[in-house]
Amino acid sequence: MLKGSDAVRTGPLVAIDADAFVHPTAQIYGRVSLAAGASVWPNAVIRAEVYEVVIGPRSNVQDFAMIHIGNGTGVTVGADCSITHRVTLHGCTLGDNVLVGIGATIMDGCVIGENSIIAGGSFLKENTTVPPNSIVAGVPGVVKATRNSGDANRFNAWIYAENAAAYARGEHRAWDELDLKAAAARFGLRRD
Repeated sequence: MLKGSDAVRTGPLVAIDADAFVHPTAQIYGRVSLAAGASVWPNAVIRAEVYEVVIGPRSNVQDFAMIHIGNGTGVTVGADCSITHRVTLHGCTLGDNVLVGIGATIMDGCVIGENSIIAGGSFLKENTTVPPNSIVAGVPGVVKATRNSGDANRFNAWIYAENAAAYARGEHRAWDELDLKAAAARFGLRRD
């Protein structure tokens, strides 16, 4: 997949899979790897001066997100995750199928279990451990409910992967053409 354009701003240690998409306004420096199908959107910043940042397959880092290594820790984002607009990830680990809501902050040493949702605006203080299948909200963030959100979170990541493929082709209205109801059914979800 096209990596945005030739104007992608990256450093020499950045490894971007051929099937990943990086918008030309994103900035990625240090030891960073983007797996197949991953996408990084406008004005996102990923920096890894020490340690490493790993973005898993089909995960998306949306507009104005900031990902940075912590004090003694890198950042790992599992497969099929959505790091939504204005999120800050700082030296933390996210399992597969995690959705981090708009404006949330996850600090050094945090470990987020698979199939979880971190609500928008939440702040997870250092070394917080979130069990799999959790819904977390608040400042500081705490588990508010238990639910396996894996299918819904994978669906969200799939939508972004489809959109990234369209952007790579120069098409900026892919969601207009997707049959989201049929796609949701393939993920075991209802969209009424």
